Amino acid sequence: MQAVVIENHGGPEVLKLREIPVPQPRNGQALVQLKSAALNHLDIWVRRGFPGIPLPIIPGSDGAGIITELGAGVSNFRIGDKVIIQPLKFCGNCKRCQSGQENFCTEFGIFGETGDGTNCEYMAVDTKYLRPLPAGLNFSEAAAFPLVTMTAYTMLITRAGLRSDDTVLIWGAGSGIGHMALQIAKWKGCFVIATAGNDSKLEKARRLGADLAIDHYRENVADIIKLKLGRRGVDVIFEHVGAATWDISTRLLAHGGRIVTCGATTGSKVNLDLRHIFYKQQSIIGSTMGDIAGFEEVLKLVNAGDLKPVVDRSFSLSEIQAAHSYLEQGGQFGKIVLTI
Repeated sequence: MQAVVIENHGGPEVLKLREIPVPQPRNGQALVQLKSAALNHLDIWVRRGFPGIPLPIIPGSDGAGIITELGAGVSNFRIGDKVIIQPLKFCGNCKRCQSGQENFCTEFGIFGETGDGTNCEYMAVDTKYLRPLPAGLNFSEAAAFPLVTMTAYTMLITRAGLRSDDTVLIWGAGSGIGHMALQIAKWKGCFVIATAGNDSKLEKARRLGADLAIDHYRENVADIIKLKLGRRGVDVIFEHVGAATWDISTRLLAHGGRIVTCGATTGSKVNLDLRHIFYKQQSIIGSTMGDIAGFEEVLKLVNAGDLKPVVDRSFSLSEIQAAHSYLEQGGQFGKIVLTI
């Protein structure tokens, strides 16, 4: 089978299409013929390299396809079933897993980061990571939502405790995670402020329900929000940008407000004035992936049509270098997927 393989860290040129054997499903596994896989910023970090990444590795955390073979002991799926892959890896046996906190598992991992992922034609997967393809979604749409939606739901609902009367600021609403966070906040009934980098993205954010859309390159985000909200400030700020937006986020945060962050695409070193934190009783909350109960809730919302993944552009598996370059340029609204 064909698979994208990273053998050395670097730019998009290190992504190589290799011919490797089709894996055989072991006990409790299914062999999935992947039809689509989505790109995430995690794929860029894996490609560039950071401590702990095993090489060689097949990147990719999200995928959707058809089961073509079953290992011994599998009774909950059949050959021919259309499925998606839940990207969080966990043991299921430790204290954290037993308490429903799989994203705190002692063996926590993510497909495509701590082991081979979905940028390939076939993948042998433990069936605990598989779910039926959501109704009404094609393979590309189905591959586009698991990691980002699971993460966004956990950030806003589980970690930040989002309430219907909250005002929410979504930085980078055109990103994969941003466009799903926007939809989750609107589903909850919040007033949503979305930022994006051009008129086309701003219009798409409005179509998804943004109450106020701001161009973060051409407009002064802080001034516009203060004019709209007065001295009240923003209750919840959805952060995944890091250094470029952090100072503005802290200035805009309301009394009792919460900044919830899952990433730092523009840098991880930021300033922090503790006086604002304790005097205004604010919270800074870190979040990574989510638990399985949260993922099941996300699946319900997707199946009900309350959340809809947006596919910006598709590339073939052989165009993986171009797909990474396109993701790094940041021009997309929604998700970039590979058709396999």
